Amino acid sequence: MSDIQNIIDKLKNQGLKPNINQIELISNLNDIKIKKRKIFESDNSHSGIYVWGDVGRGKTLITKEFLNTKSKEKIKDFHYIDFMNFVHLKLNNLSGSKNPLKMLSKSLNKDYDLIFIDEFQVEDVADAMIIGDLLNKIIDGGMKLILTSNAHPNDLYKDGLQRQKFIKSMDILKEKILVYKLEGDIDYRTKNFIEVDDNIKSAYSEEEIEKLIRNNYGSEPNNINYIKIKNRQFECKLAMKNLLWVEFQSFFKQPLGSSDYKYISKNYDWIFINKFNICNDENIDTVRRFISFIDVAYADKTKIKFFFNIKEQDIYIGNKLDILWKRCHSRLIEMQSFKYLSKD
Repeated sequence: MSDIQNIIDKLKNQGLKPNINQIELISNLNDIKIKKRKIFESDNSHSGIYVWGDVGRGKTLITKEFLNTKSKEKIKDFHYIDFMNFVHLKLNNLSGSKNPLKMLSKSLNKDYDLIFIDEFQVEDVADAMIIGDLLNKIIDGGMKLILTSNAHPNDLYKDGLQRQKFIKSMDILKEKILVYKLEGDIDYRTKNFIEVDDNIKSAYSEEEIEKLIRNNYGSEPNNINYIKIKNRQFECKLAMKNLLWVEFQSFFKQPLGSSDYKYISKNYDWIFINKFNICNDENIDTVRRFISFIDVAYADKTKIKFFFNIKEQDIYIGNKLDILWKRCHSRLIEMQSFKYLSKD
């Protein structure tokens, strides 16, 4: 069985039936010759690929499955934020050296044949002044590179300080790697998350939710159990990539306000909420915060997956917030509909 067909079959087992564009991406990935060429050895394959497209089209999942077929090569995958934290730490350790960026690129080339950077999205000036030059240096050293992003390289770091320097280095990078847009009308994650309700029940176990994450993000749920908002830290169940998972019982007891919920709504494409409990007026602060969160999320059309059968059982049974809660409950019902969740 070919590597391409093997990847297609594994994706089908995870609920993604690859369309023609996704199969083309698999083929492009398979064209990357990961083993580094020897000095003076010609290599007509591209040095990597930059995959961009809308959320939920399968960029990460497909790339992860491709990398799973390359067990003998030295491969490292990073989320963009983790990669930049790694880079800044290494450069700090090399502070005082004649050319720390060159030294770092040589070190990376020695350790790896390919680096995969997921969710590539440059926003910080310190990152912008480093990343383009570093990526060019590691490619020139023979390493292969895979990047995934929601934006075309030309649209990165818009309105950023000293953007011209960044764009110049990215233009050089584009000459060395394939830039591929992953088209598609179906957000497969939304489809899979909606279809969970085909077997709706009163609650879902953590193991079931973790399996849903694994199958739709192509990786194990990590152990980051907090989010930072304006230098304040709040507990959550999981924060990874563009997914936030919180537990109702604990998360809404924390002192967050509307501006915090706006930050969450802006920075996460999906929010999972589980461990609901029925509240009365003794829990009025928790309910008030939850209502505020729903108001913000509804206005921003944020996608939320409630792991609780809201239609059969209420959350609030008090009296003091009765009018506010009726509006909130109506929105909770709407926010679980296919029409709401399928909106871009």
